[in-house]
Amino acid sequence: MIRILIVDDSALMRKMLGGVFAAEGDFDIRFARDGAEALELVRSFDPQVVTLDVQMPHVDGLACLSQIMLESPRPVVMISSLTKEGAETTLEAMALGAVDFIAKPTGTVSLAIERLRPILIEKVRGAAQARIRNTLRLTERIRHQLRGAKHGGRRVPPRRKVTPGRRAEPGLVLIGTSTGGPVALDLVLPQLPADLAWPVMVAQHMPANFTGSFAQRLDRACALSVVEVSRPMPLAPGTIYIGRGDADLVVARRSKGASAMSVPSQPDYPWHPSVERLVSSALDHYDPEQLIGVMLTGMGRDGTDAMTRLYRAGGRTLAEAESTAVVWGMPGELVKNGGAEAVRPIDEIADAIIAMVERNAAD
Repeated sequence: MIRILIVDDSALMRKMLGGVFAAEGDFDIRFARDGAEALELVRSFDPQVVTLDVQMPHVDGLACLSQIMLESPRPVVMISSLTKEGAETTLEAMALGAVDFIAKPTGTVSLAIERLRPILIEKVRGAAQARIRNTLRLTERIRHQLRGAKHGGRRVPPRRKVTPGRRAEPGLVLIGTSTGGPVALDLVLPQLPADLAWPVMVAQHMPANFTGSFAQRLDRACALSVVEVSRPMPLAPGTIYIGRGDADLVVARRSKGASAMSVPSQPDYPWHPSVERLVSSALDHYDPEQLIGVMLTGMGRDGTDAMTRLYRAGGRTLAEAESTAVVWGMPGELVKNGGAEAVRPIDEIADAIIAMVERNAAD
């Protein structure tokens, strides 16, 4: 049995969410009406997973999450509204240690819950397998609280004009991630230097309402410029391109060269932005030697086949090590499939990317 604590100030939401997990037959369920009650049940019930409403009276979701991560870290899935404010708060929750989030249904709750049922079950089951490490989460919490203490955030190297390597056209760094990805990207991307010779494209599974805010947060932390791809954008060094949620990020050729484009999702690709589709589109327009594929934490196997093709065709690939991945699903599948050239812990990924780009640019 999976012990789950559902925290929501709405009696209807508690009832609906409880019904979803009760129907599965292998969940032991408890409920809390606010953050204070949730903290008591975390101590007495010791849930394996907590679903936590962002907006609650008395002790709100962020305060409750912070206390959980300080006292007894465990997988927490946030239940968030689809507003801009909800997106910002959810991203703060991810920085504080939440492993995933689910967009709160709008309209007729009973109908919306039925549509969300498969996603709810999959995300919570995945969260139950997530690894929460005290040192990483506490470090993230402290760093998060210190943001804004000096000059509005972390000190980052000044941005400057960059020039490509010796190739007529720079290559691409392609990063795929899902569950646990926001924190992983928050660790990796700020370590990339402003003069990185290749542009970076990121497919992070996330709804459209969240990717814009996510890109803005990363842009404040990184030496490279970070943008959400909502229209065709020329690919150029000095920029990280974040795929727009609920759509797919692809590489396309236009009259002035390669571009990043956001295209409608397709049924063949169940998660969006799709890592598989991103890497496949890059292989359509670049020599494999001009591509570096990086697979970070996430559930499932999105991108496994395309990154394996990339590696076997002569491209370079990195997978996050099991020792640091929140969920070693996507990177683990790449390793098991023989598609990972190197496996590195999260704190070594940025250096490995830099070394691979520099080596290629020097060839």
